[in-house]
Amino acid sequence: MHPIRELGANHVRSLAECHIDCWRESYRGMVPDHVLAAFDVDKRAEQWERIRRSGTAKTFVALDHGVVIGFSSSGPTRDPGAPVDRELYALYLRGSFHGSGIATALLDAAIGPDPVALWVFDDNPRAEAFYRKSGFDADGARRLEPFSGVMEVRMIRRQALGTAPDRVRE
Repeated sequence: MHPIRELGANHVRSLAECHIDCWRESYRGMVPDHVLAAFDVDKRAEQWERIRRSGTAKTFVALDHGVVIGFSSSGPTRDPGAPVDRELYALYLRGSFHGSGIATALLDAAIGPDPVALWVFDDNPRAEAFYRKSGFDADGARRLEPFSGVMEVRMIRRQALGTAPDRVRE
């Protein structure tokens, strides 16, 4: 099994490289090529270091021989319209590790069994199927993702896994 660790300073650059590679693997043909080409590893690493130092998000990395192959990040919802208090900000895994169980382990590390919201690109059936299997359903909310201009849909896991629905904010 590939170890999952909380993000430390020693893995920030590797996380940035993984983040960019995952976007390019997952979204080629969905996101304009010029958007994918615009990524800069140094800038992305600076952003992830600011996030790590701020403590506003919980970020976890999956490692293969010390190299980040996937990550997850979560924290308080950034969407005042969300019916839950927590949000999964990111979950990415290099394509060569899809189906390995690592994505589920990263999801569990980031959010545990709690009610949570996330945004996923519309017309991304692989991602939507993964989240449905993990207890999420689309709630009808849509928005344009600001960096790419691609439409997103919100998915919600309204009930903590294995608990009563009263933990969800109304």
